[in-house]
Amino acid sequence: MGTLRQVSQNGLTNMTECESACRAVLMMVYSPCKYIASLARSILYEILKADGKDYVEYLLKILNAVLTGAKFGLPGNLQIVVSLMSLACYCSLPTYQELIIKFQGMKIVVAFIMWWLSNPVHLKRESTVPHLRDSFGERSCCYRSTEEWEGEDMLLLFSLWILAELLHHSAHNKKTNSSDNQEDFPRSQLIQELQEICRDHNSHGSRWYAAYVLSYFGIFGFPSKLGKRIGKLLGERDHSDMKLDFVNEESVYVHEVILTVRCPSLLPPGESVPKQKSSGVKSDMGRSVVKAVHLSAHVDQPSLLKLLEYVYSGYLQANKDLVKKLKLFARHCKLESLMQVLCRKNPKWGVDVPRFDLSPALGPAGHNLSNLILEAGSTTQLVHWNCNSCSALVPHLHVHKVILLSSCDYLRALFQSGMQESNLQTIKVPVSWESLNKLVRWFYSDRLPVPIFDCVWANLEPEEKFRQVHTYLELCWLAEFWLIDDLYEECYEVVISCIDSSQNLSTKIIQIAANFSQWKLAQVAANHMAPSYHQLRISGELDLLDDNLVEMVRAASVRLSQQGGHRSS
Repeated sequence: MGTLRQVSQNGLTNMTECESACRAVLMMVYSPCKYIASLARSILYEILKADGKDYVEYLLKILNAVLTGAKFGLPGNLQIVVSLMSLACYCSLPTYQELIIKFQGMKIVVAFIMWWLSNPVHLKRESTVPHLRDSFGERSCCYRSTEEWEGEDMLLLFSLWILAELLHHSAHNKKTNSSDNQEDFPRSQLIQELQEICRDHNSHGSRWYAAYVLSYFGIFGFPSKLGKRIGKLLGERDHSDMKLDFVNEESVYVHEVILTVRCPSLLPPGESVPKQKSSGVKSDMGRSVVKAVHLSAHVDQPSLLKLLEYVYSGYLQANKDLVKKLKLFARHCKLESLMQVLCRKNPKWGVDVPRFDLSPALGPAGHNLSNLILEAGSTTQLVHWNCNSCSALVPHLHVHKVILLSSCDYLRALFQSGMQESNLQTIKVPVSWESLNKLVRWFYSDRLPVPIFDCVWANLEPEEKFRQVHTYLELCWLAEFWLIDDLYEECYEVVISCIDSSQNLSTKIIQIAANFSQWKLAQVAANHMAPSYHQLRISGELDLLDDNLVEMVRAASVRLSQQGGHRSS
């Protein structure tokens, strides 16, 4: 651990050995086994007694060098990784936590996190440590390995790890000077960035530690894009089907399907919940009814409202006093992930971040709460069909209006318009059955099933490839029509990837994209066809396209020749 200065002068080979040693020490000092962690920390403390202060200063200088604009090649990136892991190891010892804070380490680490977010350096361990490279594994492109916990966010993960440990030390050490604490960095900006890390497609490790750090700012849970949308529904009277009545005659409107999936313990047992007249809530059959649940005087209203905030959005904000009460609620409702962040337990290596997922509502648990049926415009590929919830012969999906309108402004406007269409029990969506399934999956999980562009994809028949691309082109059109920007961006990226991986599809894609009025994608396909314009014209393939599309390809070919033959998407 203490030989990093010398190792860094002896080249990449010794640095990779240092990385393995640092990682081994890191796993031991933070081991979930208390005996191993205690013994490893004791040995580390003895090793660092002589020169520990110098080591801390040297490691912080390396991070400062990055922030001041020093350029790092491959050895430099590995040196940063080793430095961060070393600091994380030192943070397991209270003496060195104080020392790092004294040397403005918290401020430096926060600045490093901000730097990484502005200039993300994506590194996988195999790319920085040569001895881990497996030539056989590299050739096995269709081997579906599970997502790595640290992924390509090694620098972000270990810097968040350090920050979490320093904040933990500061929170439990009243003697720490406040000038060395959180006030050394832009608190609100950091909180915003940490929430974005949780919402973005970062590795599980980075998201876990971002959530862990947020807990020291009074934010507990796991922010997500879907949670952000669903969270706006809490308390809305429109389309709610249940209200919780407190003894002080105040009420909060909720949605039974969301509670069923996210926290069934909050629902009353059995089916004896009475229906009550309400002037503000109309059911889909035109009746003004809503289930009323009268809560006991023993229920703490602020705590329950905060728990509902977590159920609906995936996270909550609470002060220290409220956290104590929330722990009782979380334990009673068996919300283990919430309990972990409320208790500020260290993330466990390899454990996935809890997902905000409402997909179970599409199963038996949510069928009896469904108030809308979606039918696909085209179901020609389906031969046999059977619904477990009803006797309808047309292929369809039972869904919930409240979940759909949370992510789609078009449907929200339709359901709240007051017109005849707002009370429709069935909506025919003008897309294929496959596209409809992907659409509904995205509504309920914020995850779009996408193809994996490996050797399996490469060996698919062109017709099958085009069938899959057609699905995402359909969804691009529908997302644009229904004003679902996030879904449009995801589908757009998938189509671009399909074009990049199978350029021979461009001739078909450009025509279908034009049919769906997806002119941006049509232009991308035209740019890919540009280098082969003359061959396509001679072969007659362009004859199958509309004249305006042929002109689009010709113009792209002219631009390409003017640029010296370098294609631009």
